[in-house]
Amino acid sequence: MRNLHCITAGLVLCLSIVSCKKVIDIDPISNVGVDSFYKTYDQTKTALTGSYNGMQKPLEFEWMLTDLRTDNSKQGVANSSAAINFEFNDLDMFTLNSSHDKVYQYWLVTYKNIRSINYVLKSLGVVYAAGKTTVGEGIAKMTPEQRNQLAGEALFLRAYHYFNLVRLYGGVFLVTDPVDPEQSKQINRVPLAECYQMIEADLLAAKSLLPQTAFIPSTSADVGRANTWAARALLAKVYLTLHRGAEALPLLEEVINNSGYGLLPSFSDVFSINNEMNKEILFAVRFKAGGLGLGNLMANNFAPTSSGSTVVNGDGSGYNFPTNDLDLTYKTPASGAVDSRKAVTMAKYSAKLYVKKFISPVLVKFDAENDFPVLRYTDVLLMKAEALGFGNTSLELINQVRSRAGATDYTSGDFKTGFYKYPADPSNPNAITNQTQFLTALLNERRLEFAFENQRFFDLVRTEQAITVIKNHFAVEFDSHYKNYRPAFTLPELQANLTPEKLLLPIPQRELDANDQLKITQNPGY
Repeated sequence: MRNLHCITAGLVLCLSIVSCKKVIDIDPISNVGVDSFYKTYDQTKTALTGSYNGMQKPLEFEWMLTDLRTDNSKQGVANSSAAINFEFNDLDMFTLNSSHDKVYQYWLVTYKNIRSINYVLKSLGVVYAAGKTTVGEGIAKMTPEQRNQLAGEALFLRAYHYFNLVRLYGGVFLVTDPVDPEQSKQINRVPLAECYQMIEADLLAAKSLLPQTAFIPSTSADVGRANTWAARALLAKVYLTLHRGAEALPLLEEVINNSGYGLLPSFSDVFSINNEMNKEILFAVRFKAGGLGLGNLMANNFAPTSSGSTVVNGDGSGYNFPTNDLDLTYKTPASGAVDSRKAVTMAKYSAKLYVKKFISPVLVKFDAENDFPVLRYTDVLLMKAEALGFGNTSLELINQVRSRAGATDYTSGDFKTGFYKYPADPSNPNAITNQTQFLTALLNERRLEFAFENQRFFDLVRTEQAITVIKNHFAVEFDSHYKNYRPAFTLPELQANLTPEKLLLPIPQRELDANDQLKITQNPGY
């Protein structure tokens, strides 16, 4: 773990987000060692804000490790000679090895931010031991209310990072205290169950420490910070991942009944840069345009190549191509109800699809304003449906989401090509009448609602549908795309790349090679 913890200990550019306009105050804190911590409330809060901004960098790589490995996205230029596209191919077609650079970069920047969060938590007196997270007095002087607030937020951030790591890599290094490089060599991977035990403990503590204040539109300095409702929703997703739906259900009902969050009338309003942190966004990673180094790269990364300034100023890199299958999954008939989500989510330029959801006008390349949603209210509704399983209430929840997108009641016509709510009458041939049909409908709805929000891969793995769905995706896209690669390969050869072991990423080889004191096991298949 030398690479993991040889990150400079200095926390430079700890940035405070103030007001809904995201004005940024820059307050450098440097030369923080393992035995030196923050001493005041202001110092600790500023450092925590730096940890919020530290959530941006993993998103540069996260889509590559999630949506690109599903039926949502593909590397769209067969036989491209660009080095980055070779890396995308390995992820897209499950041919990567343990030296893959983007797999390492995501790991590195995620652990770097966990390190920053651990400094905050240590200063606050937060300790994780024996499966429990507790808050003591700490070094930093502040009121109990201030301590609880900062500790709850920091614990949410740490749990969020570890939840992503374990879903992508399996059992990882569980680092809950700041350590120096030599100490880090004594930390080995721990079993998956121990990782989840810590994630659960952190989120249980976070939801209890943070005040139960209902959402109201706000221009306060704290808008966008983690709250108890976000902690409940994330914990519910952890429980669903662990197949503990009965424990997820009351958390989701608390959010629905008491949080003040809800659906916006229009899907497009959810992603508007003029309506950020609206009542549908429980938590988002925030970005700020204006040349501060905090802008979102996705606008230029996802815009088509050679589009000039037609799509976004500064041209695009052409990353994250939507699949043809996803394009056709949105129901947009020539007449009747149309799924309004498609026009927000994707578009075409010169006959090629591109991701539109996170594109907004930019003055400078790679400096867009768009926040990236992590937890939305529709996610809460659909997680509740998943926790309940097949039944009238769960179908009503799916229909609630479809209705906001423009679906109408089914009367007649082709249900498969029209955009309708699912019929409630079980005698209707289009009605959902069993758990298998329900799961198919739920996953389809989540796919359409959260396309390119990095959820599809996790949804498929959680519901044990990943192998079937992704192999089918290879078959659907083979003649139009994968068949064009050289040297050529057959569809069975492509499908054979995907095994249950390959759903996990490899532990970066540099982590294994850097430790000369412990034998670190690699994931099977690598």
